[in-house]
Amino acid sequence: MKPFEAVTLVPGHAQAAGIALPPLSFWGGYDAQRGVIVDATHDGHGQSLASRILVMPRARGSSSSSSVLAEALRNGTGPAGIVLTERDLILSIGAIVANELYASNVPVVMVDEAAFAQLARADAHIEIEARDATLPATVRIIAP
Repeated sequence: MKPFEAVTLVPGHAQAAGIALPPLSFWGGYDAQRGVIVDATHDGHGQSLASRILVMPRARGSSSSSSVLAEALRNGTGPAGIVLTERDLILSIGAIVANELYASNVPVVMVDEAAFAQLARADAHIEIEARDATLPATVRIIAP
């Protein structure tokens, strides 16, 4: 399948199973120790993001989400990469901090609505190639 072009918010490379979710607040919604969604009202309640490509339109909630994401990445319970449709400074800061402090290499990219719809429906692995913030990133679906 042809790769989708993306905007690099945080450089990195990742390949993992995708998980498509509605907006999530990491602050109060994700347990960084156990690596599961703890927000009982969220559609993904009880699911783990560990070592998965998180596909969601945008984050929800507090600016403290960046610290929860960074902690999850330090613990190895966070996502391998994040695909969004809207720029998100909070999640980007969490990934940048974790990448700098813990060498986690978690890319965060932004795709358009058409690409997002296909990625969200895919029951497959997703690869994010966003090594240079000055160049377009690519996101591709990899057949299971």
